[in-house]
Amino acid sequence: MYKIIIDSCGELSEEMKEDGHFCTVPLTLRVDDSEIIDDETFNQADFLEKVAASENSPKSACPSPDAYMQAMGGEAEHIYVITLSSQLSGSYNSACLAKDLYLEDNEEKQIFVIDSKSASIGESLIGLKVAECEEAGMSFEDVCAQVEEYVEQQHTFFVLESLETLRKAGRLSNLKAKIASTLNIKPIMGSTEEGSIQQLAQARGMVKAMDKMVESMMAVTSNCEERVLAISHCNCLERALQLKEKVEKRASFKKIFVVDTAGVSSMYANDGGLIMVV
Repeated sequence: MYKIIIDSCGELSEEMKEDGHFCTVPLTLRVDDSEIIDDETFNQADFLEKVAASENSPKSACPSPDAYMQAMGGEAEHIYVITLSSQLSGSYNSACLAKDLYLEDNEEKQIFVIDSKSASIGESLIGLKVAECEEAGMSFEDVCAQVEEYVEQQHTFFVLESLETLRKAGRLSNLKAKIASTLNIKPIMGSTEEGSIQQLAQARGMVKAMDKMVESMMAVTSNCEERVLAISHCNCLERALQLKEKVEKRASFKKIFVVDTAGVSSMYANDGGLIMVV
């Protein structure tokens, strides 16, 4: 038996939710004096309203080692924990500590903590890869090797409707944010090999930005028919479906699925943001 634990920055599709092998461990979000648990109670509309009304940047806190240890309980012999990039959060370090503590009393278990070097649906795709390998009957060691290779080949892209969160967080000056807003400039961002964030391009308007995001993805993606591509959106399903259509015109993927962002990803993407991972 196996279990796949994903921190709540990763969105589970309906199919994954119905599969008994997946579970999530929530991060905690804070907007001013409001504390929001990123679990099934998360209300995206209410959260986005709080973020828009605040002059301060929203913050997140990673799950405690105890929260991870509780999720590790049960009959599963193989346990896989997938966290958002260690470059962006302490979630990975917390999960590693939980693993060490849990194994002290459960030596028969095998646990692999995976730094996704990504976020959002990047974590989800890694979870699906784990399940695929486990269902194929691979040994724990072979699953770990396959997944590590998959993580190294994965690429994350995103484009933001608004730069307000970056401005509030001090990562973008007020002047630059105002100029970008006035000129309708949308930066196309992507992950680095280490799991941090870099700007890949920029465009005027969301339609052109989506086109450039697809171009950036195609430039580093081969064997599309063998790969699953995922899109998550923050309160903009129609836009996400437009992006899916643009991708389908360029390549034939094994599967493409679309999900709405959960709490942490909503904080990063903000209202109208798009994330694409392959």
